Amino acid sequence: MTLENRLQAFIKLGQQLQSLSPDQVQELAQQARRYNAWFDEPNVQQALTSIASQLNEAQLRAWLANYPVTTTVQPRKVGVVMAGNIPLVGFHDLLTVLLSGNYLYAKLSSEDTFLPKWLVQQLISIEPDFKDFVLFVDLLKDVDAVIATGSDNTARYFEYYFAKKPHIIRRNRSSVAVLTGFESPEELAKLGNDIFQYYGLGCRNVSKMLVPEGFTVDTLLKSLEPFKWVMHHHKYANNYDYNRSILLVNQTPHFDNGFLLLTENKQLVSPISVVHLEYYQDQKDLKQKLAAQGDKIQCVVSALGWYENSVPFGEAQCPTVNQYADNVDTLAFLLSLDHLPEAS
Repeated sequence: MTLENRLQAFIKLGQQLQSLSPDQVQELAQQARRYNAWFDEPNVQQALTSIASQLNEAQLRAWLANYPVTTTVQPRKVGVVMAGNIPLVGFHDLLTVLLSGNYLYAKLSSEDTFLPKWLVQQLISIEPDFKDFVLFVDLLKDVDAVIATGSDNTARYFEYYFAKKPHIIRRNRSSVAVLTGFESPEELAKLGNDIFQYYGLGCRNVSKMLVPEGFTVDTLLKSLEPFKWVMHHHKYANNYDYNRSILLVNQTPHFDNGFLLLTENKQLVSPISVVHLEYYQDQKDLKQKLAAQGDKIQCVVSALGWYENSVPFGEAQCPTVNQYADNVDTLAFLLSLDHLPEAS
């Protein structure tokens, strides 16, 4: 199978995802919820829309033009341990492994089993030759390289277990919003997408805000009112009630708009329904605070993307195909496997 064959298959897959009817998305969400109660219809639709946008032909070709992708690559067996916190979160690894001409040995999360298998079925129906390139496994044995995503604890296990193989090991990460205090209500409403999409379960969801000293939250909380629908999900509502009780019992100062809790805390990761606030003095202080937690930050968002290397409000969960998790170039890693002395 040539690179062009592989590329055309993914382009057609993107077109197919774009043409799914509301009834089809609803059916997919119903199946996915059997494994993960967080995977409701809006979440599944968001994931499919994001993937379809990545499979735009012009974007894919521009991305691949930066790499020496060949049609004579020596296929390697690449084991991928996929997470299950948001729908199809492992898709980009699937895409890069298969586009680079390698075999995918996918170990799925028990919380996201249905959607990856369904997506691979659609891909194989478009390009039957992919049937020999994808294998779903319970254990990663006899693979040549590994890409694994997990918690900090499981990452230590992965690093030990796969120490002798080329690998990418991803740990816990979260995302940060940088505010100036001059954002408009419309801009702050876009920030709501970064907080509430996938109910805050993704590593690209904002769990912390860096705000200037003297910042008042009134406009922010009012601008987020359109997102109070999150309370319709029983799991989110339970998290909100629990975390609100903890703050009240501990007499921790906080802000509460009925569905989101804001509290001052230097920690990057916050519980579901909670966003941490940290105040900065000036731009120098802001830069230092971000640098201090740089290895734990997945992405930074700011209004219109004014902060260096940040993503505009509202686009945290819409990564382009060339935006890599943990800023590790997965495709370059996979292409380097062609230089291994001998395949397993």
